[in-house]
Amino acid sequence: MTRTLRIGTRGSALALAQTGTVAEALKAAGAQVEIVVIKTPGDLSDAPIAQIGIGVFTSALRDALANNEIDVAVHSYKDLPTAPDPRLVLAAVPQREDPRDALVARDGLTLGELLPGSTVGTGSPRRAAQLEALGLGLNIVPLRGNVDTRIGKVRSGELDAVVLARAGIARLGRADEITETLEPIQMLPAPAQGALAVECRVDDVDAEHLIQSTLDDSASRAAVTAERAMLAALEAGCSAPVGALADVVEDLDDDGKVVYRLSLRGVAATPENDLLRASATGDLTEAEGLGRALAAELLDLGAAVLSGPEA
Repeated sequence: MTRTLRIGTRGSALALAQTGTVAEALKAAGAQVEIVVIKTPGDLSDAPIAQIGIGVFTSALRDALANNEIDVAVHSYKDLPTAPDPRLVLAAVPQREDPRDALVARDGLTLGELLPGSTVGTGSPRRAAQLEALGLGLNIVPLRGNVDTRIGKVRSGELDAVVLARAGIARLGRADEITETLEPIQMLPAPAQGALAVECRVDDVDAEHLIQSTLDDSASRAAVTAERAMLAALEAGCSAPVGALADVVEDLDDDGKVVYRLSLRGVAATPENDLLRASATGDLTEAEGLGRALAAELLDLGAAVLSGPEA
């Protein structure tokens, strides 16, 4: 490719760090790249995400891409609405970072060491619901802001702890500040947490081929496809307490040969805010169907059909 690829990103430190990894990989493949910062409504408002609207961190990037202001858009995959944008194509899902949530607490404490009544900040209803379900007597409070702002509230003593995506902390080079990485049995992450989505225009075949061949990781793509299919089938956005995590696991076929399959776990709330859990396993090639099947099981168990802003 002879032209310079304009890579669009939000201007936050995390977004720039994520985009930097994409840019470096494309440069290593011989491409010329330019990073273009796009302001989004989410960057201009301090209001809770649920009030701002669907795709608050992604719509401006997608519009800039469709309008030929940029050639590539890099998103945190979990920020994307589940409905596809017909103007664009998902060219790559790079290898996923650790999808788990992480605790940053005062005095190096773990979740189990926090005393009842300790104040824990999170901007995620999913995290809040799962923290409350653990029965530790914690005081869960809403929280917005970038990683630095959130961790800063612990350092200042305003909060006893915060829960964030581990991948974001690690991408900023601050993993040593994590006091505990929360295992999925304690807290299932948001669908596609830790994954990036790299989009280009649907008619830009050259860019799509370069990005796909350079960056796409088939196992990561299959896992997040299953997770987001579950999310879409539940009609739930990020304001809903829904979590999902798919892993590629080894299994044996009928002939005793090793094959790779997807193992998907999900959690969703009932109308009474009780949490339901389910799991399923399926072929890598049937990721979307696996996600829909698990959503159907959760709905049969009594999960609420929720709708809300995806951000």
